[in-house]
Formats: sequence, C-alpha cells, structure tokens
Amino acid sequence: MRRFLICLLLALGAVSVPAAASPAPAFAGVALPDFTPLVDRVGPAVVNIRADHPVRSSALDDPRTRELLRRYFGVPLPDAPDSAPDGEPGPAAVGSGFILRPDGLIMTNAHVVAGATRIRVTLRDKRTFDATLVGVDKRTDIALLRIAGHNLPCVTIGDSRTLRVGAWVLAIGSPFGLDNTVTAGIVSAKGRDTGDYTPFIQTDVAVNPGNSGGPLIDMDGKVIGINSQIYSQTGGFMGISFAIPIDEAMRVAAQIEAHGYVVRGKIGVAVGGVDRALAEAIGLGSARGALVQRVEPGGAAARAGVLPGDIIVRFDGVAVARANDLPRIVGDVPPGRRVQLRLFRLGQMRTLSVTVREWAHDGGAPELRQAPNPADTAPLGIDVADLNPQQLRALGVSGGVWVGAVHGAAERDGLRVGDVITRLGNVDVVGAAQFGQLAAAVPAGRDAALLVWRDGDARFVLVRQAARARPGTGGAGVRLK
Repeated sequence: MRRFLICLLLALGAVSVPAAASPAPAFAGVALPDFTPLVDRVGPAVVNIRADHPVRSSALDDPRTRELLRRYFGVPLPDAPDSAPDGEPGPAAVGSGFILRPDGLIMTNAHVVAGATRIRVTLRDKRTFDATLVGVDKRTDIALLRIAGHNLPCVTIGDSRTLRVGAWVLAIGSPFGLDNTVTAGIVSAKGRDTGDYTPFIQTDVAVNPGNSGGPLIDMDGKVIGINSQIYSQTGGFMGISFAIPIDEAMRVAAQIEAHGYVVRGKIGVAVGGVDRALAEAIGLGSARGALVQRVEPGGAAARAGVLPGDIIVRFDGVAVARANDLPRIVGDVPPGRRVQLRLFRLGQMRTLSVTVREWAHDGGAPELRQAPNPADTAPLGIDVADLNPQQLRALGVSGGVWVGAVHGAAERDGLRVGDVITRLGNVDVVGAAQFGQLAAAVPAGRDAALLVWRDGDARFVLVRQAARARPGTGGAGVRLK
C-alpha cells in the first residue's frame, strides 16, 4: 500500500508539471490588420497610366523600353503590338500614379512616362484624361503629370522618416494592367542602397510590372513611398520590392512644379566606397566617407584642391557615412554657395572650402597607353616603371608608377597590368626606385594599401601579406598568401 501511494503521488505530480509549464502563446488572439478602410480611403486617388512611345522597328530597339525592362516596370501588355511604323505610337507602357491635389496634379515614376508621345490617365471610376507632362527627374525617377480636373480625390502625404522596419504597409496599383490591385506586406529595411541616387524603402509587398509609380501606404492611410523597383531574376515579384521615400519625392516634386526640372549642386568628383580593411590600413579608423576616384578638371573640387585618393568624411557640416551619401548631400546645396569640406589625406584630416556649382554630367579621363623600363619591386610582387611628364599630364597626376607585371597576391587582390600606383599607404609615389623602397619597408603581415589610377578613376587596392620567413627556415623574402 505504501508503495502504491508513493507511485500515485509521483504520477499526479508528473501530470501537473506540464500544465503549469505551458502558458498560452504570447500572440494568441491578436487579430491581423484590416486594410479595407485604407483601400476605401486611398483607392479612388490611385490612377492607371498608359504612355505611348514611338518605336522604329521593334519595341526592344527603343532605349526607353530597354530601361523599363531593366527596372521590370512599365513593360508592354501581352496584347500590345510588337512594333509600329516610324513615328507612330508603339506599345503602351503601363504604370500607376496617385493624385496629389484636387486640381489634377499627379505623381508617378519618370521611367513610365519619359519620352512618351501621349499619356492617358484612368481613374477608379473609369474616367479617362489626356495628361500633360509637367516634368521629370531621372536621377530620382520622379515625374509629375497634370490632368484637367477639379475636386478630384487625392492622397494624404505621410512622413517616411518616422517609418519603422516591421511596420505593415500597403500598395495599390495596376500590375500587368489590372487596375486597383491591392497588396500588403511589411517594411523589410530602410535606407537600402541599390546604387541609385536615392536610398530606398525595402518591403515584401507584392509588386509587379505596372505597379511602378503607385503609392506605398502606411496604416494611417498616408503615402510614405512610391513603388519603383523590384529585385527579380524572372521579371516578376520574388519577395523584394523598393519604394522611393515620399519625403525625397516631395522635395523633387516641388522643384519640378516650379521649374520643370530639379536644380542640384555638384563639385565634380566621382567617388567609391571605403571598407573596414581599407580604413584600418590607411589609419582612417572606421569605415566611412567617400573615396575620391576622379576629379573633374577645372571643376569646383579641383579648384578647391581635392585630389584622387582623398576620402571626404563631411560636407557642409553633414557627415558622409557612405559613398552614395555624398551626391545627395552635395545635391541639396544650392549652386553658388561656398561650404566647408572635410577630408582625410595622407594620414591627416584637412578642411577645404569649395564653391558648389550646378550639377551636370562629368566627362571622361585621359588614358595611359604605355610606359617603358619596368623596375622590379619583388617585396610586393609588383613590377613597375617610371612615367614621363607627358603621361603624368595626360593622367592629371603629379607622380606615380606604371604597373608592368603582377605576381602572387598582388594579382589575387586585384592589381592589374596598366594600373598606375600614385600612393602606398600615406606616402605619395614619385618614381619606381622610391616605390621599391616603400614596398620593401612594409612591415611583415601588414596590408599594403595602394592608391591606383585605373580607367580614369582612383581606387585603393589592398595587397594582403603573410609574415616574412624567419632566417634559417628556407624562406626568401615575403611569403604572400
């Protein structure tokens, strides 16, 4: 009996423990969001856009069409004709847009309507208008249209700066010409740098060809972005879409409406990124700033004394965290204004004054064709040659050596025959003999940071060294990884 009671008590305890240790799920009973009020409120202000473009013989021969296909938006509908006679309307690009004001001002993407011969806008109530193009800005992919209407439904503009990753968002547009299609998802990331002028809002909202130019809406029913691009290997949605932040879009729209175009500042440099390894190798510390790869001759930066290889870390009091930040920061400065530019050069911070000019496309750079008499600089596995004064002037550099051959790690780490090395670490290179001395003096196991001029641009190449072989081990010189 005693043994029976003990077993019974143990059995009861075993039953009661799981009951106490299994609380209800933390999110049980939480309802998913209801998007129907948002669709009712915003839907009437979302429009379908069809833009006719002239073609020569085939839609694929038109550079505008190729650009649209590259972005996977605004492609011709399946039943659109493949070609049309010269000068006549070809396939209609289909996209979306939204009404900003009751008087008929509409925002969309530039790649949907740029170069169109005719633009037609259809509202949700099936009214169709011929639209006038107010202006486009290709760098931000923003365009403004106007239709002859009054008391039209319009959207409410939100604040994309307060948007949080993980927030629910909604898209309304015309994917594949299917008007007023609604999709939903969450914000996946903010400030996503894809190489374009504007950092994007990344979402997992289903967006497809034809959604381009439509609004991205928050849970308050406010527009916080413009659906502009997708990442895809098929041309259709694969789980990643990108929207232009509405704050940037509205700044651009204000200038387009006022002038028909956007006025931006420029200083005349081409820039690249700075990674952690490079920052540590040259003494910058953290990976930040924009590496100057090219300086436009006679431009604002050249007049201020900016050189290839400089790393711009602050402009007009604004920190430059990444290379793609600099064009946007400079672009926001009115042309003609004189500002302070902070940069890192040869191991030290310097401040220069630069007068911002109006933005325009930069030109090319001269090409180096040949250099004689290679000199061996075996410690880094690089053969170099002196440059004559004519070659130096053609390149726009005051010194440097031409790379005639690369071996081992130098080749592995990206150095190429024909490169011009203008700096090793924080020391300017003036000739082959001096470069050989600098290369031999690089400490064992230390990365060698080479500032290289290639195809008209300056860039850093890190040659990663192994430790030197100790005497008596059979090694000779530097062993490269």
